[in-house]
Amino acid sequence: MCIVSALEPATRGLIEVAAGIYDAGDEQLAALLSGARAAGTRAVWVEELLLMAVLFAGFPRALVVAKAWRGIEPRPGEAGDAADYGRWAEWRVRGEAACRRIYGANYDALRRNVSALHPALDAWIVTDGYGRTLSRPGLDIRRRELCAIAMLVPQNVARQLHSHLRGALNAGASEQDVDETLTIIEAVQAAAPARLTLARALWAELRTCS
Repeated sequence: MCIVSALEPATRGLIEVAAGIYDAGDEQLAALLSGARAAGTRAVWVEELLLMAVLFAGFPRALVVAKAWRGIEPRPGEAGDAADYGRWAEWRVRGEAACRRIYGANYDALRRNVSALHPALDAWIVTDGYGRTLSRPGLDIRRRELCAIAMLVPQNVARQLHSHLRGALNAGASEQDVDETLTIIEAVQAAAPARLTLARALWAELRTCS
């Protein structure tokens, strides 16, 4: 039986790179990035993924991946309004809208819970995370959420992974999109199958409750 892919090759390539961001070695990163470009993944998508990596994997890993990417695509992407801190109010507005879309009915609870942990975290997540970074126009929110899943699976962050599995659906991804994303991650993270066990368990639970 022929199984039709839910994701086009360019998106698959992007997710493969995302799956390697947290802990892939230099050679694997280079191979993933080269493979993505060969699959037709747009350079601007990879540039946006690098910026997302700051949020999901931290500055050190984002810099490692950026260096590997510059070996393939020497020309940096556009900064856009990322350095224009006079636009923080605009970032907050669009961040609130994006965050509400991802979290849906859980948005208000999320804001309360994060603010209780630390009010600065709440402000940064909404304004800098969802507003300044994740609402940039170079990559749509559906692909961003699938890449978020790929970056979170290698980490021991079940609550955040669960939120973004649900968030992918809220952002317009189909269940088949998420299924295929997990299969892509499994291939990239072949040396650590336990990481997928948790992800698939969370996904099965989410689908059962939907």
